[in-house]
Amino acid sequence: MAMATPNAIPNDENTLLHTALFKQVSPEQAEELLPTLHESVYDKGEHIFTQGDTDHRMGLLEKGRVKLTRESNDGRVQLLSIHARGEVLGEIPVFDPAGGPRTASAVAMVNGTRVVWLEHDALFAWLDRYPRVAVDMLQVLANRMRSNNERITDLVFMDVPARLAKTLLDLASRFGEPVEAGLKVPHDLTQEELAQLVGSSRETVNKALMDFSNRGWIAREGRSIVIYQPGMLIRRSRR
Repeated sequence: MAMATPNAIPNDENTLLHTALFKQVSPEQAEELLPTLHESVYDKGEHIFTQGDTDHRMGLLEKGRVKLTRESNDGRVQLLSIHARGEVLGEIPVFDPAGGPRTASAVAMVNGTRVVWLEHDALFAWLDRYPRVAVDMLQVLANRMRSNNERITDLVFMDVPARLAKTLLDLASRFGEPVEAGLKVPHDLTQEELAQLVGSSRETVNKALMDFSNRGWIAREGRSIVIYQPGMLIRRSRR
């Protein structure tokens, strides 16, 4: 991990303005936070923070991709979500009034992943000056809660192929690259991680992937998937 000073963060492309949490913030308001920011750069596989850590800072993903994982008491690891540029990392200890340890670990998925850190005290001092921004943040956090509730509902009511189709469509909307044959989705996940993201076993997810491939909806290329027929995936995700 490499560290950078606040002055090394480019002002002409303010990181705060690329995050959903700060999308209603004016450039002038965001500029006031720049001196309090600290940037860190991580290589693939490095931990950005670890489950159980007790720091009270929030990360803003400036570049790269990050996966959130949670480890059980018996050592099993579950992939919870994947985050990309402009998304917030580790906000729970910052906004939880009781503080408390981090509930998950964040791991860089690509080399050169850049995270800008914002400390709890600096953020709340700034919010005291701009209370309206806090309302906008609540709306964003409520939307994230809605997404989490939707995922829980999917796990209860949708079968594995439907959840897989929905997961592929989500990855495509965030990371998809148009190619001649369709839409290429470089997820960079192992088979086990993809299964965890869907919420099923590797064998069951592989069976569903093979079925999608045999139908001509997708093709697998290493740790990428090419989607030929997104409409069929949309239809399958709604069954």
